[in-house]
Amino acid sequence: MQTRPRPVKYRRKNKLRFVHKATKPTIELRPHQVIIRPLVTEKGTFLSTKLNAYTFQVSIHATKTDIKNAIQEMFPVRVEGVRTMIRHGKKRRFRFKEGARPDWKKAIVKLHPDDRIEFF
Repeated sequence: MQTRPRPVKYRRKNKLRFVHKATKPTIELRPHQVIIRPLVTEKGTFLSTKLNAYTFQVSIHATKTDIKNAIQEMFPVRVEGVRTMIRHGKKRRFRFKEGARPDWKKAIVKLHPDDRIEFF
């Protein structure tokens, strides 16, 4: 059985649908606004002792260069690289209401082999 083609007014306009423009972020963040808190976990302590990399929770609007500059201003260290990931919030329920925890951004900052950050 052959189906009819979709009418023109219902066809998707793929060319207009996925247009990504590289824009400069408009939010100016200070170093204490970029770094929210260090993440002290089992995996994070392993990274800091073996690979000299530290994990931080950062602002969702911060870029890698913002994070690098903030770490170098707050701590007297040299940053070699920054890796970021956005962690999506888990779904939560309270009685009859559905909700979700907020999304947050995690950054793994690799330091120069001679530098260390002491949290405690």
